[in-house]
Amino acid sequence: MDAFTFRLLDQALFLLHAALVLFILTGWMWPPTRRLHLLVVVLTLGSWVGLGAWYGWGYCPLTDWHWQIKAALGETALPASYIKYYADALTGTSWNPMLIDVWVVGLALAALVVSAVLNGRDWRRQRASKRG
Repeated sequence: MDAFTFRLLDQALFLLHAALVLFILTGWMWPPTRRLHLLVVVLTLGSWVGLGAWYGWGYCPLTDWHWQIKAALGETALPASYIKYYADALTGTSWNPMLIDVWVVGLALAALVVSAVLNGRDWRRQRASKRG
């Protein structure tokens, strides 16, 4: 592949990853997206833990693919965390990776809890409306 294609893939993966992060943080807000949100959060956490057992805790295939593209573009010394990379880039500060990981896991778990509670509530309401 040529440099143009790699740059295009880099931008596409940035947009996809950013959209995924935003969806994980906010997808529970809208009833039509709640089931999908719960699935996405469970799959994300499953990747971090399940695939992480083989590839390293917190493993994300999207980050892995994105880092391969960035390496092909000549970027080196990329952190394990997509969020750390962009937090550093946006603020010009080198954030503590442990702090970033704590925030990322905490927010993901909060999104999981909120999504599970709202999905459960929606399911109970739907079941009750069918009965009565």
